[in-house]
Amino acid sequence: MKQFRTLLFAAVLFLGATSFMQAQSKVAHINTQELIQAMPEWKTAQGEMDKLGKTYEADIKEMVTTYQNKMKQYESEASTKTDEENQKRLVEVQTMQQNIQQYQGTAQQEMQKKEVELLKPITEKAKAAILKVAKAQGYQYVLDSTQGGGVIMADGKNLLEDVKKELGF
Repeated sequence: MKQFRTLLFAAVLFLGATSFMQAQSKVAHINTQELIQAMPEWKTAQGEMDKLGKTYEADIKEMVTTYQNKMKQYESEASTKTDEENQKRLVEVQTMQQNIQQYQGTAQQEMQKKEVELLKPITEKAKAAILKVAKAQGYQYVLDSTQGGGVIMADGKNLLEDVKKELGF
């Protein structure tokens, strides 16, 4: 009988502790991608990225046009030039082609660096606002409900509107 009472007491204590812990944990969710894309800073960053992309695109287009014009010129003049001259011209256009490819790679790397540079302060600001709102509302956990973010079901409190208010938009 004494063992039964001890076992019953342990079971009640376990259930009580489990219920208490569940009652204490508050979980919310937010779609951080949606939040960041709604921020005015995001629109400014996108404008800068578009402008930079168009600059690189124009440069590459100009390089390709120059390359194509040289190719046409050299092809039309090939029969009137010596083999040695044609060989030099071939090397020249191959070098131009390599330069274009190298510039494209450099431009892509620069675009990625610029994107990281522009997005870092925006994401940090969003994270700070999320933390502030979550703490103010007593949430211990905030899950990211962005598509593919790992949240299967988000039926709890959505902090998106509260964080937008915190950020002033």
